[in-house]
Amino acid sequence: MRILIIGDIVGRPGRYLLSEMLPKIKEEYSVDFTIANGENAAGGFGITKNIARKIHSYGVNCITSGNHIWDKREIGEYLDESAYLLRPANYPPLNPGVGNKIFQLDDERNIGIINLQGRAYMKSIDCPFRVGEKIVQEMSKETKIIIIDFHAETTAEKKAFGWFIDGKVSLVFGTHTHVQTADESIFPNGTGYITDIGMTGAFDSVIGVKKHASINFFLQQTPQRFDSAKNDRRLNAIYVEIDDTTGKTTKIERIERRIPDERDNN
Repeated sequence: MRILIIGDIVGRPGRYLLSEMLPKIKEEYSVDFTIANGENAAGGFGITKNIARKIHSYGVNCITSGNHIWDKREIGEYLDESAYLLRPANYPPLNPGVGNKIFQLDDERNIGIINLQGRAYMKSIDCPFRVGEKIVQEMSKETKIIIIDFHAETTAEKKAFGWFIDGKVSLVFGTHTHVQTADESIFPNGTGYITDIGMTGAFDSVIGVKKHASINFFLQQTPQRFDSAKNDRRLNAIYVEIDDTTGKTTKIERIERRIPDERDNN
């Protein structure tokens, strides 16, 4: 199975990049299934019902998320309605939505997607290691292809989880920090891994937001208005090939694509 996974979509620039580039990349790699993290797709914080629908219409089969999934109040109801939008599975069960789902391709092959959130420097929710392992045990009864979006702050927690789950899932990819790491690899027991898939948005920024606001936040230690930046628009992603029979990753490749800004022509 050929899988394309898009890094955190940040605001309008990220959505534009996705709409322009996704069809071309999917054709280039003959992609079977596409995943994207969309928790920052609405102005850089959260996601709305309409934006989720747009991302899905561009050709994304599953939208994963993280701690910012709750930023837009309206999304709660849609989490219960949607067949493709996930929130982290290790939030308390009283919350709307689900954190894992098995999707079926047109050719009847199944792929399981799990969304988990780390705890280091983030909310103290249920243990992603224990919750993830339990879901994997159940999901593996129905499919050998299982992919996990591990949405976490620290490299150490992501890396530890990758080693913990090696051989039990097909792929673990990290999100949240918006900086693509160069450690894509296949672990000894066949699990593909990358610490962070990166960002789809404006790179003339601080992880997608306008630089001055972020600088002022650190200088002044007071709340700032964080708006999405606009320039140096790039799409970060990974392309992965997974053996249908064994569920093991056989190839993992980082992708970065850029759309020129108007200023590039001046």
